[in-house]
Amino acid sequence: MRSYRQFASVYDRLMEEMPYAEWMSFARRCWDRYGMPASVVDLGCGTGNIAIPLAKSGFSVFGIDLSADMLAVARGKWESGSGAKAPEPGSIRWLQQDMRDWELPSPVDSALCFCDCLNYLTEPEDVTAAFRRTYEGLVPGGLFLFDVHAPKQLERYAEEQPFVLDEKDIAYLWTCEYDPNRMEIDHELTFFVREESAAGAGLYRRFEEAHTQRAYDPEWLAKQLAAAGFEVLRRCADFTWSEPDADAERLFFVARKPK
Repeated sequence: MRSYRQFASVYDRLMEEMPYAEWMSFARRCWDRYGMPASVVDLGCGTGNIAIPLAKSGFSVFGIDLSADMLAVARGKWESGSGAKAPEPGSIRWLQQDMRDWELPSPVDSALCFCDCLNYLTEPEDVTAAFRRTYEGLVPGGLFLFDVHAPKQLERYAEEQPFVLDEKDIAYLWTCEYDPNRMEIDHELTFFVREESAAGAGLYRRFEEAHTQRAYDPEWLAKQLAAAGFEVLRRCADFTWSEPDADAERLFFVARKPK
């Protein structure tokens, strides 16, 4: 299992512009329409940027991620006072597990998998395993909400690369290579992070990251959800209720385990 120690240390700095509030709003709209949960599992929770606000809103949350380093950051954020500020404190349990075979003491009311986490499953059998396991981990009537990058979005990354960030405390060079046959993209990133310690003040630490994502045909995803037992309630795009079109960047699925 690869270590994300260095990447986890800068993850929140790099992701501060991500639309976490929009993911939360999308989940709320789904729950308002199809049933409000008490317990939620956040698959691929990373550093807790969705799990922690959910718990602060009063939900019983399970944050699951494959990376111990990401979970360590998430746990530190929660234990440093996030819970004490909650008007209606919920709870979080952090678990290092694989979304393809995650397991909890009892089924939950809803499962989330946002921020294109499912695109990191690069073989079809991995996606179907995650769908089956999520079906098994939900109560009857439980909702499964997730988003994925549309195939066209991975093409855009390849067309628009390289990407460069150059700020006082951090810089990166991000390049991509796209395989159209597999609809798979390799991201190569080189980071330079300013050292804050007295010994390293003024110096920059360099490290590299490689990430691979694969897009899937949305019709295939819908069929695999149905094969796992889910009822697909809604397919939409880019945080709206609108049906996806050719320009969609993120595809959202709302699925329910029948009662």
